[in-house]
Amino acid sequence: MMFFRRVSSKTLRPLQRSRLFGSNSGYDFSKAIQELNKEMESVFGEPPKSSLAGSIDNQSMAHDSESAPTHVTQSISSSGLTHTDSRGEAQMVDISPKEITKRVAIASCKVILGQKVFDLVSANQVEKGDVLGVAKIAGICGAKQTSNLIPLCHNINLSHVALNLTLSPQDLCVEIESEAASNGKTGVEMEALTAVTIAGLTVYDMCKAASKDILITDIRLESKSGGKSGDWSRKK
Repeated sequence: MMFFRRVSSKTLRPLQRSRLFGSNSGYDFSKAIQELNKEMESVFGEPPKSSLAGSIDNQSMAHDSESAPTHVTQSISSSGLTHTDSRGEAQMVDISPKEITKRVAIASCKVILGQKVFDLVSANQVEKGDVLGVAKIAGICGAKQTSNLIPLCHNINLSHVALNLTLSPQDLCVEIESEAASNGKTGVEMEALTAVTIAGLTVYDMCKAASKDILITDIRLESKSGGKSGDWSRKK
């Protein structure tokens, strides 16, 4: 903070016009400016030094600029994740070198309804209509839209999609199973998983007016076949 002294008008000595702007074109203006600065210092004192906060900010900025990394060197793709490149950035896998084979995937999930909703679905008395029938069609439509819902999925020409929805009195739930198939260069696991997920969400939507306790659970891949990695099954 600068403190101004109270000075009389006699202290401020006006500079003569000729001192700054003479008729001589060779006049040294830098010398005149230095003299003016001395006049100001004699009245107000020396100018304050840089503030402590400014000094700290400058040091902090310098430290940040030195410590900031110039590039990311860690490779995530080395862990086997095909949807990341050597810099760890998302990428869509190039499947052009792969061979065309028959691909099949089966997925499943459960929608736990509770006694009240289970009874309504069993008697087909849900206000919105046929829960299982609508959910089945929704699952098939969902499988065909997988590449639009999951960003890095390929647009696959599906040759077959099937869904089975079964009421289980023991668990008071709807058991949903899907099968997706294609002749192509990449698997159909995501299509099968999307089918059961959309079907489960549709069951919830159809029944939510009767209960908010409905639970969609156990969404999982059951088996897959075809492709370089071969066959896989959850069941032993």
